[in-house]
Amino acid sequence: MLAVSVIIPAYNVESSVAKVVERCSDDYEVIVVDDGSADGTYEAARKTRAKVISHEENRGKGMAMRTGSKAASGDVLVFIDADLQHLPEDIPRLVAPIEEGRADLTIGSRTRGPRSKMPLLRRCSNGITSGMLRLRMRRRIADSQSGFRAIRKKAFDRMPLTSDRFAIETEMLICAARHKLRIEEVPVDIVYRGGAFHFSILDILNFLRMVLFKWC
Repeated sequence: MLAVSVIIPAYNVESSVAKVVERCSDDYEVIVVDDGSADGTYEAARKTRAKVISHEENRGKGMAMRTGSKAASGDVLVFIDADLQHLPEDIPRLVAPIEEGRADLTIGSRTRGPRSKMPLLRRCSNGITSGMLRLRMRRRIADSQSGFRAIRKKAFDRMPLTSDRFAIETEMLICAARHKLRIEEVPVDIVYRGGAFHFSILDILNFLRMVLFKWC
């Protein structure tokens, strides 16, 4: 069985970060990267069994993911958001294709389930970004922007990732296609809790830069 490290990028999620850690299997190494939160995220994470790393200032999700990967000891890295939209109970399903030798990278797909709960606006934006990425990758990824994913650590470490923000998810897929990694989408449950999009104009520009110019 492959060793699994769960990496949780965390920013201002004091109320949920400990719950995510608690719901991860005791068999997993769990690493929380507090990305310069202004609330009690760091203190809440420190009360759990997780290894906690803190950025002194907000560096972005991509940097938090890379920081977590450097501290991880597992054969497989699992990235999951700290707001409980994704369920830690789905991690074994995400890791299974890698353990069984079918995949190098798996994506927790919010669009592959029998009845997707993705709100219409998010579904439309995800469709546009996934469509653009399909042209670059020459293959279809239904939910390219899902932050819930697993990857062999050796494969992740070989990727020349530079994005500090949300574009890292796009960058990972472009590098995976370039390196001919086996990618599999896995249906997962999702719990939408409302609130605005996290993406800014800068994130959109970074996405376009990755799609048009990234070379792994």
